[in-house]
Amino acid sequence: MAVGIFTDSSPIEIEYLVTHSDATLVFAKDQEQCDKLVEIKDQIPNVKRVIYWDEKGLWSYDDDWLLDYADVQELGRRLQKEQPTLFDELVDAGKADDIAIFCYTSGTTGQPKGAMISHANLIDGCDLTLEVDPRTEDDEYLSFLPPAWITENALGLTIHLRTGMIVNFPEAPETVQENLREITPFVQLFSARQWESLVALVQMKMTEATWINRMLYRLFMPVGYKVANLRYEQHKTIPWIWRVLFAFGEITIFHPLRDKLGMTRIRSAYSSGAALSPDVIRFFRAIGVNIKQLYGSTEAQTHTLHIGDDVRFETVGVPLPGMDVRIADDGEILIAGPSVFQGYYKDPEATQAALEIDSEGKRWFRTGDAGHIDDDQHVIYLDRLKEMIPLASGEHFSPQFIEGQLKFSPYIRDAMTIGAADLPFVTALINIDFENVGRWAERQGLAYTTFVDLSQKPEIYRLIRQDVQRVNRTLVEAAAVRRFVLMHKEFDPDEAELTRTRKLRRRTLREHNKDIIDAMYSDNTEVSVKASVRYQDGREGVIETTVHVEALDKEENPL
Repeated sequence: MAVGIFTDSSPIEIEYLVTHSDATLVFAKDQEQCDKLVEIKDQIPNVKRVIYWDEKGLWSYDDDWLLDYADVQELGRRLQKEQPTLFDELVDAGKADDIAIFCYTSGTTGQPKGAMISHANLIDGCDLTLEVDPRTEDDEYLSFLPPAWITENALGLTIHLRTGMIVNFPEAPETVQENLREITPFVQLFSARQWESLVALVQMKMTEATWINRMLYRLFMPVGYKVANLRYEQHKTIPWIWRVLFAFGEITIFHPLRDKLGMTRIRSAYSSGAALSPDVIRFFRAIGVNIKQLYGSTEAQTHTLHIGDDVRFETVGVPLPGMDVRIADDGEILIAGPSVFQGYYKDPEATQAALEIDSEGKRWFRTGDAGHIDDDQHVIYLDRLKEMIPLASGEHFSPQFIEGQLKFSPYIRDAMTIGAADLPFVTALINIDFENVGRWAERQGLAYTTFVDLSQKPEIYRLIRQDVQRVNRTLVEAAAVRRFVLMHKEFDPDEAELTRTRKLRRRTLREHNKDIIDAMYSDNTEVSVKASVRYQDGREGVIETTVHVEALDKEENPL
């Protein structure tokens, strides 16, 4: 039984996962990871050995607790000679219902829970996916998502074992884009944030491109959007004139763009982990990337996805064959099928709350997500059920939907919206994308020194204000963002403001930014902040600055 841990986890987070899972062996790649474990060695007495395979920097360590993988292989060879049938016996002793992995949840509302997932869960979930999107042993795949995430276990590792699909690994996080272009995979799985980052990258590169490339981009992108709309949204035959125009666009801009992104051979591209903005889906469809929204969970793997050309930007697709989806009276999405997990390790109360058994004995997983099913069985995901917020007007709004729309801007990295029945309007905390905004500032001749300095410049507020206005035009008046601030620091997983998969920890963010939020709901136009910061090397510091509060009038939002 295996447990995945994110490589950027802190020693405290590692201690919790290792202790809670009752782990006795830990595989740690290099000195950095070994140092974290050495730091908490006294707190994890059940761990017998830490096994590493990158020995650089570890030569001088004199600790029998640390074991080189090469030595482990030698021990295995000796055991093979002594007991040549042992491996086959152990394999034969395994059962489909045995637990294969513990996959820990994100922990957005508390400590992560260990979802117990059996071999049968993984195999069945894999096979259901293969029914609608087959793989072959010649398919190339770039494995970038960490094995601590269920999606990589289900759609990467398990599919590889079932079909022989070729799995490639990037040389380093910094070389992913370069490796993607070298491999040009047939199938690719990215998180929603990674797809959004690619769009932002393209948009920024086009602003720096030659005038002729900018002209071609402005000329043919509307053609791509039109053809994608006819094909995927209206399901109409594409008139010959649009086919001809798209062919020119394919030669001049679409294929070169896909080549730069390493997606010239993409057959299926998936997004998972969070709802992907419809605008991001439209963008990739316009340049010829067959992107599909995938909706799943740690506890039940893939629930729904888009199949073939039946792609609707506002939905997360239809249930996989063999998976059942229904909506509870309170609007919660419930899932049943062979991939539903066995329960949470050491947490029978959470297991009982998450699993509902109907009169026929079918096990339904309560996702905690709000949504509904349309007449064609497409599932519309709205947000986490507990995050659907009633407004003073009586209407509800989805923070995640607004945040996704804001993050389509190349200048916005993160956003969190705030609203409630006892609050007069919706507000937002916004993190700028320092690299992209910095490039924009340089082109405008705008000097700056630090993240704080750049984020609080009036010119940057005017830049981001345009994006807020753009999003407000898609919202009912009650849900429009009336005030926002540009944050003086990025949301940080080391400060427990984001999970390791970069989902917002809303409660923590509200606590850390209480003064800013209070200022947005007062007549103040600025607020003084003092924030503690924990750096990656363990040092702590303090940021003191003044944050501006930007207000928008109702007249700026037509709806």
